[in-house]
Amino acid sequence: MFQQKKLTVKTRGRGTYEITTDAQNFVRDLCFDAGLLNIFITHTSASLVVTENADNDVRTDLETIFAELAPDGDARYLHDAEGPDDMSAHVRSVLTQTSLSIPFQDKHLQLGTWQGLFLWEHRTRPHSRRLIFSAVA
Repeated sequence: MFQQKKLTVKTRGRGTYEITTDAQNFVRDLCFDAGLLNIFITHTSASLVVTENADNDVRTDLETIFAELAPDGDARYLHDAEGPDDMSAHVRSVLTQTSLSIPFQDKHLQLGTWQGLFLWEHRTRPHSRRLIFSAVA
């Protein structure tokens, strides 16, 4: 069995946006109880991560580290067609993930106690990001 849904997430710019509830609602509405959920983002300047959802400082600290790893406007970048955050957003995306796979059972995601699912917007301006949720039993 297989079911799929597309979701658009509107971001306000760089930062993390929790999608755990969206994923859980998709799984809850499936016509089967157990399987594997895959979430795919159709962009090269945003990504998906599983990280702590209890303490916002974790995501703030991740942003601090990524600002050092892939700084905006680095003079070494050749690609800057859309501004100083263009290439840094691509680097951040490559260092993270474009898809996540999460098992579910009894219509519940099998996440750990402190785990949440997040879209990580790497651009500084707002964007509409497309996600594809696919579930297989």
